Amino acid sequence: MAWAELVFDLLGVFFFAVSGSLLAAQRQFDVVGSLLLGTLVGLGGGILRDVILDAGVPRAFDSPIYLVPPVVAAVVVYFFAHVVHRFHDVLITFDAAGMALFCITGTLVSLAAGMNPVASAILGLMTAVGGGVIRDVVANDVPQIFRARGLYAIPALLGAALTSLLASVGWLNLGTGAAIAALVFALRMVSLRYGWEAPPAGEQTHEQTSGT
Repeated sequence: MAWAELVFDLLGVFFFAVSGSLLAAQRQFDVVGSLLLGTLVGLGGGILRDVILDAGVPRAFDSPIYLVPPVVAAVVVYFFAHVVHRFHDVLITFDAAGMALFCITGTLVSLAAGMNPVASAILGLMTAVGGGVIRDVVANDVPQIFRARGLYAIPALLGAALTSLLASVGWLNLGTGAAIAALVFALRMVSLRYGWEAPPAGEQTHEQTSGT
């Protein structure tokens, strides 16, 4: 599944980079800012993962092909931003697609580096959400992972856990990998559609929050 992993990884970089360039367009950044923000979100999660794995030069810098998707994304958004902005939540859709792919590839890279299945799933989660957090912080926006609307980390963790499990028992292939990505993407989008939320960090009543 090596070639499929590379394709998934590059598609994930592209989808995330589009979300970064779209946010840059919304904030009226110039084309250089669009490219930089797209590169940060597209490559940030993978770089963090590779640094933790102590795997030498991060693959984003070791393989120049990883720099192509952010450039393509910046060009696409530059010419077609006025079109895609007509559609609701385009940024979130591209973000969800990138997250769905990265939770798989991040887990596989970690397993290949010799990490145990649990640690690999955690690193897969970090790969999936890390770039988005970097994008939103740099753009001075509330990161998607901290917003109440919809589920974010939970679908990514589910996808990473399923990837780790299926890879460990030898059932992971192109078909099952695509199914996991589709499941993660669908869960993210459905949770946004119906307003599903994770349980709050602490139970508080109106009186507790407004009294004294």
